[in-house]
Amino acid sequence: MTSTPLGVTYLFALARDNGTVDWLVDVSVRSVRGRIALIPWVMFGVTAVLTAFGAVVPAAVAIIAPVAMSFALRYQISVLLMGLMVINGATAGGFSPLSVFGTIANEGVSNAGLEGNPLLLFVSSLAFNLVLGIITYVLFGGRELLGRRDQGESDAATEEKAREVAEMEGGEGATVTETRRVRVRNRNVTVVGMLLLAVGVLFFDLDIGFSAIALAVVLTLLSPNLAKSSVAKIAWPTVLRICGIVTYVALLETIGTIDWLGDKVAGIGAALLAAILILYIGGVVSAFASTTGILGTLIPLAVPFLQTGEVNTVAMVIALCISSSVVDSSPFSTSGALVVANAPEEQREKTFRGLMIWGFTVVAVAPLVTWAIFLLPGGL
Repeated sequence: MTSTPLGVTYLFALARDNGTVDWLVDVSVRSVRGRIALIPWVMFGVTAVLTAFGAVVPAAVAIIAPVAMSFALRYQISVLLMGLMVINGATAGGFSPLSVFGTIANEGVSNAGLEGNPLLLFVSSLAFNLVLGIITYVLFGGRELLGRRDQGESDAATEEKAREVAEMEGGEGATVTETRRVRVRNRNVTVVGMLLLAVGVLFFDLDIGFSAIALAVVLTLLSPNLAKSSVAKIAWPTVLRICGIVTYVALLETIGTIDWLGDKVAGIGAALLAAILILYIGGVVSAFASTTGILGTLIPLAVPFLQTGEVNTVAMVIALCISSSVVDSSPFSTSGALVVANAPEEQREKTFRGLMIWGFTVVAVAPLVTWAIFLLPGGL
């Protein structure tokens, strides 16, 4: 499991450094034809695509948040709105079968011998976060953007990035033609490689971590100078966090703690009450800690309860995953902290307060809503 964040963060660091991510964002913005009201949705969509194809959620937020903030300043869009759209987008794609969140959840269910539905989990999370995105768009200034258009200002950032790539690949004397050739080659190989990665994982059951590392090695061989800085951008804290939580959960299982806690929850008697208790535990803890870690802990914790058959396993897993991930908008979580860190200095405190209010509102509401949507109908 730990090879997944290692491989995908290295791959997406290369994709960012070789211009593929910048190209994806640029194409997406151009596709809305200057409609400023759609730019927050572009950030939502791009981040969702990145996480759906395997990028770790905090890594995707780290990649897109600086771009989103630059657009917020350029087009006078609410920083809080842009930050929340990036976080919601990252979470929306976060439970695809290719993603780290999805891998943890689906492997946890499979290892426990329980029924799972990876596609339904992904679609449910995507739909929930899409609705959440609509709510944040309406509440935080999206309606004020309607009717505004980009006047077609030139952006020198793309050319500057091209020059940087060319200098790293061909030296300071690299020509414009060489610059374009290098960028197009790297971009094409990266995009084709990601598509093949998706096909291999979805249809041929390839290991996403190993496959991502293999693709990253190919890109490194093509552009060794460009890849030097990418190694340092591997999400080592995430890798080590997953190593730690997997080891810790294995220890708890060995000494019987997981079974004991699970039996206590299962012994409450009222299945729906036990379910909502687990959902709130997931939401509260995840708002202050790693969503990756809490998913790895709560699914084994819920296994004895799920094995009673009193609630639908697929519905419970979906509700648990959503409740534990949508709270990433809290400024105490990694994603929320990244948005605060990338906000303009003069708006940083305001952004922190806004995320704190919104984040804890979601903590209070999301478990109850997911319980009502996914579990209550089957428990009546």
